[in-house]
Amino acid sequence: MQHSNSVQEMWRAYLCSIGENPTTTDKIFTAWHFCDNEQDAHELAVLVKAGYKRATASAYWAYEDNQEPLPAVGEYSVIIDWNGEAQCIIRTTSVEVVPFNEVTADFARTEGEGDRSLGHWRRVHWACFTRELQVIGKCPEETMPVVCETFEVVYGACRA
Repeated sequence: MQHSNSVQEMWRAYLCSIGENPTTTDKIFTAWHFCDNEQDAHELAVLVKAGYKRATASAYWAYEDNQEPLPAVGEYSVIIDWNGEAQCIIRTTSVEVVPFNEVTADFARTEGEGDRSLGHWRRVHWACFTRELQVIGKCPEETMPVVCETFEVVYGACRA
């Protein structure tokens, strides 16, 4: 996959900061943005860089339909904005698949969106999953599997 210059530059800078370089490292990364619209993609990247957002949730059925592997512990991701510009680099620290109706208030707080409540999490994710699943001909269900991923920012965080 071809990445923007900013993505390659940020990845190179990160590797340099840990004493590695792109030609000799065994580390690999993916580049992606949060959500399915420009405003949310921007706002969520800002929350990650500020340290408020340390988790994300995805519809398991979308991974299944796209025949994509689930995120895995230790993987790196360059978070981009809607326009493909690198914002920061995260490393996945845990991945769990749980039914939508069993996602915890703790996870919702870690995801760091809105007022960080479980009620807010359920509302916005139900709406997002509805849009995402409609594309693959599915409807959301209370017991649908959700990929709950936690991560840490390893490069590009805002400094307090």
